[in-house]
Amino acid sequence: MEFNIHWAIGCCWIALGLLWLVGAFFSKPTQRSQSMAERSTYIALAAIGILFISRLSFHGPWISARFLPDTYSIQLAGFAITVCGTLFAAWARLTLGSNWSGRATVKAGHELIVKGPYAIARHPIYTGILLALAGTIVANAQWRYLEGFAIILLALILKMHQEERLMIETFPQQYPDYRRRVKALVPFVY
Repeated sequence: MEFNIHWAIGCCWIALGLLWLVGAFFSKPTQRSQSMAERSTYIALAAIGILFISRLSFHGPWISARFLPDTYSIQLAGFAITVCGTLFAAWARLTLGSNWSGRATVKAGHELIVKGPYAIARHPIYTGILLALAGTIVANAQWRYLEGFAIILLALILKMHQEERLMIETFPQQYPDYRRRVKALVPFVY
């Protein structure tokens, strides 16, 4: 009996979602946050990207066409990448601790975290999510997944810029130096 890769990938995403849900109860109170318009733009884009990736959405001859062969070994490689991405995002989320929020915010007593995955990328949660999405894309290999990835990437970049603005305002001495030392999403690249 073959290992059900698609079920396992779904479990990775559910586990990450549960970590977010439980962690939300342990966050510090919010001091400042992004505007509702900024948040709405990010959420709308992310939702559209998720629709492209979800199995309940867009179908058709081109959008559902595969760009990789439908083999077990390719699906298994996609699963391995998804696991690595979700573990990296979870590590980053746990390292951020009570400073975390689902929106761009500054928490009461906010700390600038620069250790662990934050020494590798300034936004390692997004790095992990994008890596996990890349693995999910490899396992499914349909064009709509790539389109969803591009939309989610745009949403995360918008949110990342909002977070960067808040961090520069909150840590005017430390954050610019941190930005010079550590890339935003992809170590040594971007």
